[in-house]
Amino acid sequence: MAKYGETAKKEVKKKMHELKKGTLKSGSGKKVTKKDQAVAIALSETRKKGGKAPAKKSKAK
Repeated sequence: MAKYGETAKKEVKKKMHELKKGTLKSGSGKKVTKKDQAVAIALSETRKKGGKAPAKKSKAK
């Protein structure tokens, strides 16, 4: 069983291209420079669209 759906795959691919071009921005408007940030943004947008993506990990105290 796959963890991620087709929507997530397409979204991550799109965000990685934006990252490489230098046009990807975070919610605050700052330029994204790390791959991990790009993937997190893509998965977040996938969740908003209702696509199949794992839930966010909770922060440990």
